[in-house]
Amino acid sequence: MSGPAFQERLKTPPAPPSRRDPRVLLLNVLIAVLTLIVGYLLYSLLSRTIFSPPVESARSGVAAGTTIQLDVLNGCGVPNAGTQFTSYLRARGFDVVEIRNYKTFDVDESLVIDRTGDMNNARKVAYALGIGKEHIIQQMNQDYYVDVSVVIGKDYKSLKPSL
Repeated sequence: MSGPAFQERLKTPPAPPSRRDPRVLLLNVLIAVLTLIVGYLLYSLLSRTIFSPPVESARSGVAAGTTIQLDVLNGCGVPNAGTQFTSYLRARGFDVVEIRNYKTFDVDESLVIDRTGDMNNARKVAYALGIGKEHIIQQMNQDYYVDVSVVIGKDYKSLKPSL
């Protein structure tokens, strides 16, 4: 078969398949779905570990398994502000033992007060609420049976429980 018919047959391209193979299409869809899943999992990992690490509610400097005990004081005068903050903190593992009003309702910026001399506990609570380190103070008092006190100020809408 070396004649002109053979030569002609070599020059014409083969006819394209009439339909695509469904297995190839299925594999492409599967790759796209798996790529989306891996992307979402990577985003979730980065957001939880780097951008917004989890809140730690365990006391520092004592036996494992004990949580930070705190009281929430309403210093802004808004009804139920203390209840909102208490629910938020309890959902994150903190032990809120008391909710009450602060001595005045004219506190402009929220405060975290260390009561036991361990500022790490106060920092953990401040981080959980979104309160800056500059608003953490230390007022040790033997009459208090809590580790930390939170005074809710008029800036409560800018903190994490209100967002």
